[in-house]
Amino acid sequence: MHLEGYDCLGMSATAYGLACLELEASDSGIRSLVSVQGSLAMFAIHRWGREEQKQQWLPNMAAGEAIGCFGLTEPDHGSDPASMRTRARRDGDDWVLDGRKMWITNGAVADVAVVWAQTDEGIRGFVVPTDTPGFSANTIKHKMSLRASVTSELVLDGVRLPADAVFPEVIGLKGPLSCLNEARYGIVWGAMGAARSSLEAAIDYSKERKPIGGFQLTQAKLADMELEYVKGVLLALHLGRRKDAGTVRPEQISLGKLNNVREAMEICRTARTILGANGISLEYPVIRHANNLESVLTYEGTVEMHTLVVGQALTGLPAFR
Repeated sequence: MHLEGYDCLGMSATAYGLACLELEASDSGIRSLVSVQGSLAMFAIHRWGREEQKQQWLPNMAAGEAIGCFGLTEPDHGSDPASMRTRARRDGDDWVLDGRKMWITNGAVADVAVVWAQTDEGIRGFVVPTDTPGFSANTIKHKMSLRASVTSELVLDGVRLPADAVFPEVIGLKGPLSCLNEARYGIVWGAMGAARSSLEAAIDYSKERKPIGGFQLTQAKLADMELEYVKGVLLALHLGRRKDAGTVRPEQISLGKLNNVREAMEICRTARTILGANGISLEYPVIRHANNLESVLTYEGTVEMHTLVVGQALTGLPAFR
């Protein structure tokens, strides 16, 4: 909804953020589907793709008639994508891809995958139709988090692509990191949706389960939860307005993601204590949101990585190793 042209709605970043908040108030897995579709797969094609790639994929993806996924993370290289092992080599006019990608949202239901791979020139992105021979996606099961989301391993075994499957200009981590920044922005808003759902459940429960709603310590918990929720939404709104103005910086989005996911998790945990034993029951949304946020805390950059991004912005000194 926040992309221009190609049957996309061209709405503001702030409006998109509000949609992420409402989607994640339902479930983080649903917001993840939307984030991967629009902020990762579609954004990558929209920002870095050839005009032919945009015309082929974006209108159908905007309509929901084609689903996309984003292949960056690997089994042994999560926070260090520069060390990825997936390789793309030239063979005549074609490209041939070999490798594995792990924890890929939408993978097993996707029609197209944006895959990042090492080449002789550096890391490059490829638009890979998922019906290409040699491409397969295996659904990851037995998850206790993001159970409403399809998560997969992508297997690329001699996947042969034409020369124009590669993004024409971008080389290096600039490409995938620009996409991750888009997805992180949606998380800044989305995490507050999970927090709001849990906070509302705690307030309702405290009033129904008399007299705990009238206990001072319960009210202190609720007041603190409301305080952090309101601060998180205001931070998301500020970043959204900066994004709409074209002035937001990546480290500011890192700060928002770091703060809002962390505070959303604390709100969910505190809500669980107010509900007592009922807090672990799926009759209430609290434990589901708490479990989902354990994944949200890690993906699109771990706490450690965002901490170091903010640290570098403050000191001018990188401390990633």
